[in-house]
Amino acid sequence: MALWLFKEEPTHYNYADLERDRQTVWDGVENALALIHLRKVQPGDRVLYYHTGKEKAIVGEMRVVKAKDGEVTVAPVRRLPKPVPLAEIKKITALKDWDLVRNSRLSVMPVTAEQWRMVEEMAGE
Repeated sequence: MALWLFKEEPTHYNYADLERDRQTVWDGVENALALIHLRKVQPGDRVLYYHTGKEKAIVGEMRVVKAKDGEVTVAPVRRLPKPVPLAEIKKITALKDWDLVRNSRLSVMPVTAEQWRMVEEMAGE
């Protein structure tokens, strides 16, 4: 099982939409590196849901239910107890090399177990 972070503009499709729909196809990724990452995603992988735009925060967790050729179906797992803003993530020295901090244009990226743990801790878990 791998860990990922997917970004989406909340005015386009937010975590509440995913909860309502119970699952969605995650496609439309155009960035070459993001597409490389998306093609590595497998069923069972865990994914952090990040709202871009004005919010800039990790808000929930999804799981991958289906993946084929860069088209991934995800389902909601849980909303985080509190959103984890990018501004707070940037304050953590151990997270300074994470693609979320270094490459703001990347919409799909891997997450290490340590990064995941730190996000959960920051979210109040």
